[in-house]
Amino acid sequence: MRSVYPVIFTQTYDEKETVLIEVPDLNIMTEGYGMADAIKMARDAIGLMGITLEDEKKPIPNPTNVSNIDITKATFKDDGESCISLVDIDFKEYRRAVDNKSVRRNVTLPSWLNKEAEQAQINVSKVLKEALMEVLGVSRT
Repeated sequence: MRSVYPVIFTQTYDEKETVLIEVPDLNIMTEGYGMADAIKMARDAIGLMGITLEDEKKPIPNPTNVSNIDITKATFKDDGESCISLVDIDFKEYRRAVDNKSVRRNVTLPSWLNKEAEQAQINVSKVLKEALMEVLGVSRT
């Protein structure tokens, strides 16, 4: 499902063409260099926040109507020229684009151990992944 969030962009007119970004509904602040990069950064920040909230089983706030955004209360209002625009995001599509891709691996187990795992309804792939992460001392983050 596609959502559209109001975003406040503030052009700073420095040598990098920095655009300060605020997404009030999601309490996000970031920046980009030039307006095209700023829109990309806003969409990326919104997408990351959305899938993080989903993973934490928290609701994603609904977008505020753009007419209810008061630009005079923007965080970066004194840092340059601000405007409001809309940025769309499809959280499912975004997750598919950034989530880790699974790969298929063949594993050899003794037959008796495989039968025990099946009887216990153990997800062997999950156990293997967790064991590898522990042995390697790595995490998903």
